[in-house]
Amino acid sequence: MKKLLPLCAILLSASFSVAASDGLIKYQSNYSVKETADRFEEIAKSKGLTLFARIDHQKNASKVDLELRPTEVIIFGNPKVGTPLMQCAQEVAIDLPQKVLVTEDSNKKVWLSYNDPNYLVERHAINGCDEVIKKISGVLSKLSEATVAKAKS
Repeated sequence: MKKLLPLCAILLSASFSVAASDGLIKYQSNYSVKETADRFEEIAKSKGLTLFARIDHQKNASKVDLELRPTEVIIFGNPKVGTPLMQCAQEVAIDLPQKVLVTEDSNKKVWLSYNDPNYLVERHAINGCDEVIKKISGVLSKLSEATVAKAKS
């Protein structure tokens, strides 16, 4: 409960844009791609999630003399949540661990995106896991909102 109070304070002062399309939920960030990814990692770690990898696609593209706008993927999860989901539909493992995508679009807007858990339900015909999906949706939403929230001045 003590961990949730500071998060609630941040969320109450937040102003952010949320969009959903094609199975992705997207939050507009007020920070750069690097800052947004750093903030997400810090918040996820503070909530006890395991961070498996962070991939900087722009950096990798530059190594082969190609250009790409800032694009990073963070792979993270918690087996206490992912395992019950795989017990409902083992094929969902192709989409686990969870990932967030942080990008800068052609208008210089930064977005934090993730797969909508309800999209995964449809994609993998998941049945009987409503509570797990609800928990995952809530965690992803809270992590994303806290990540993109403006700091109080």
